[in-house]
Amino acid sequence: MRLTIDRLGHLGDGIAPGPVFVPGALPGEEVEGEVTGDRMQAPRIVAPSPDRVRAACPHYRACGGCNLMHASDDFIAEWKKDVVRSALSGQALEAPVRSITTSPPNSRRRATLSGRRTRKGVVVGFHGRASDTVVPIPGCLLLRRELLAALPAMEEITAIGASRKGELSLTVTLSDGGIDMALTGGKPLEPGLFSALAAIAGKADLARLTWDGETVVTARPPVQRFGRAMVLPPSGGFLQATREGEAALSAFVAEAVGTARRVADLFAGSGTFALPLAETAEVHAVEGEVDAIAALDAGWRRAAGLHRVATETRDLFRRPLLPDELRAFDAVVIDPPRAGAEAQCTELARSGVPVVAMVSCNPVTFARDARIMCHGGYAIDWVEVVDQFRWSPHVELVARLSRRISKS
Repeated sequence: MRLTIDRLGHLGDGIAPGPVFVPGALPGEEVEGEVTGDRMQAPRIVAPSPDRVRAACPHYRACGGCNLMHASDDFIAEWKKDVVRSALSGQALEAPVRSITTSPPNSRRRATLSGRRTRKGVVVGFHGRASDTVVPIPGCLLLRRELLAALPAMEEITAIGASRKGELSLTVTLSDGGIDMALTGGKPLEPGLFSALAAIAGKADLARLTWDGETVVTARPPVQRFGRAMVLPPSGGFLQATREGEAALSAFVAEAVGTARRVADLFAGSGTFALPLAETAEVHAVEGEVDAIAALDAGWRRAAGLHRVATETRDLFRRPLLPDELRAFDAVVIDPPRAGAEAQCTELARSGVPVVAMVSCNPVTFARDARIMCHGGYAIDWVEVVDQFRWSPHVELVARLSRRISKS
């Protein structure tokens, strides 16, 4: 069957009339191949798009980490901005999408890899496209070189720690102290395994190694710098994927907040936004994860020259801040997980907070929540797109919303 691709779907597949989903295809291309159900799994590109480029990574065809490496950087940038515009349009909203900030190659400082034992040895890498197969990635163009250099240590750990039929999850993070490695899904941590892991961590000069949440080695504190503060996040805890992406998000949040003197940071994590904002404002940081908010508090107490940062552990999905509580703030920063923050945005829409900086890793739930805010009297001043996950369909953004209809 020969088809012409109309557009890209939100997962990066080409979509032809039907719809038929065609992985690796771009809008305007003619493709040919066998269609099973609603997919052409192995298309042949008959008429390529001018936006098609040769994928630079040697693992591209097998690895599922970079679905869009066959497209030009300019095409991907414009497509990701269009993803945000389309999500807003789906909620009958419009807003200026100003620009996109894209992280460079080999900039990912945090990633979760998979490790498996095989008949021939071990394999550590990313999953193949729509597959349980683990693909080795020694020449990866996403990860920082320091993380790639730790692949031999990850293979050694997989060899001794993965069960024969199971899969080991290896979350590796580059910190100021070195590599922080959090491992889950392996064998029980018995004394022999503990000693062997400690030996590998020492040989690889890891800053910290944990096994199912239990610390095996801490050679150096794997701290992260948030503004003036040095923070020790919990093992495997959330961190923005690249330094460049984090810097862009923080800059746009600071621009949105402006000269606000009292700021609430909701879903604050370990302080990515709260601690830099504390250089000019008092901050109330709210987070549901106890270990994350404890790390934020400890980082603030050790830092010099910051305004007061109050912390609160609270499940904002079940118990959002109410309008009476929000009245104390000049601005709010909200950075929920992919599911968004419908309950909290409903309360924000009822509040009188002048400015809200919304950070999102899911344009669809962002648009849903922004619609709630706009129906409550807010308007979207601008949106900035941040691409930390280069060559993938993943899209992040910061939006500034300001209240146009006052609350009595």
